[in-house]
Amino acid sequence: MPTAADARAHPVIADAPALEGIETAVYVIPTDAPEADGTLAWDETTVVVVTVTAGGERGTGWTYAAAAAGAVVTDVLAPAVLGRGALDVAGASEAMARAVRNIGRGGVAAMAISAVDVALWDLKARLLGLPLADLLGRVREQVAAYGSGGFTSYDERQTREQLTGWVERDRIPRVKIKIGESWGRQEARDLARVALARQVIGPDTELYVDANGGYTTGQAVRVAHQMSEYGVTWFEEPVSSQNLAGLAAVRSQVQPDVAAGEYSWSLADSAALIAAGAVDCLQLDLTRCGGISEFVRGAALADAHSMQVSAHCAPTLHAHVGAATANLRHVEYFHDHQRIERLLFDGALDADGGVLTPDPGRPGLGVELRAADAEHYRRS
Repeated sequence: MPTAADARAHPVIADAPALEGIETAVYVIPTDAPEADGTLAWDETTVVVVTVTAGGERGTGWTYAAAAAGAVVTDVLAPAVLGRGALDVAGASEAMARAVRNIGRGGVAAMAISAVDVALWDLKARLLGLPLADLLGRVREQVAAYGSGGFTSYDERQTREQLTGWVERDRIPRVKIKIGESWGRQEARDLARVALARQVIGPDTELYVDANGGYTTGQAVRVAHQMSEYGVTWFEEPVSSQNLAGLAAVRSQVQPDVAAGEYSWSLADSAALIAAGAVDCLQLDLTRCGGISEFVRGAALADAHSMQVSAHCAPTLHAHVGAATANLRHVEYFHDHQRIERLLFDGALDADGGVLTPDPGRPGLGVELRAADAEHYRRS
């Protein structure tokens, strides 16, 4: 008969199936038009999809990362988690963090961990027959979303069409555009595009901007003051997220909420942003920070400081954890990622009415990879 000591040594229920396999696939999807923000331009997006199996079920996770993340999954993370109980996601998460010690926890390794962690949570929920939001502890049926795109590479027609689609067709009451063009060297065009956005969306829709770290500290303050007439309420990465003092300085001098955190690779990065007084709202990205496990910890850390969190990109992935996060402000309905999710997965969510609604009748994340459709974009 099992003893109390046995239970402490093996906290996962005795009949839990073991993780049997981990597979990766890399897909490269061209954008539907050239895209750029303040500090980067791109014409394709790489998606690394991870599938884990146990007990006759499959869990799926993914990250938007370089193909190298797939090799990290196969070569470094798989040996650390295969054979573990499929319900012991916390243990697997810790094992993966330890396995990357010598290659570094940030960047590609963090994205690889994130994809596996998401897949493990999806698998656990499917094994238990629950939607992931219910497994995590649902606190709301829907999560607020904001339309995100407005690339600096767009001309006026493209900008108008995208903004009009979000506001009039999708009825999304909050939208975001990119500014900080060419590392802050196009201030006049930035301000003209903010004015255009306000004209298109009208007075009642919330207007957000994202400089992607393109400005200097003083420049960001100056631009924020010039944007005040357009009612901008969210200023994302006005300076680099690595410049904690600069973020704090901007935050102390501007009216919009300052946000950052999309490049937090671990809980420690989120803690540093909070401790520096750098943000009004902490961004978290479960495809980068370490998956759902680390997102939940980051949200709890922010909540301990009476701070809300916002989920960065990957709207279908963030909908379930968002529904289980009491201090969530909203999820970013990013143009690239919502398009890719719809292209590759059955069950991808839309933001009609400005909300994402996880399906309560589908277990796990509620999505299935359309492998035949995805094959055209597969690279490995």
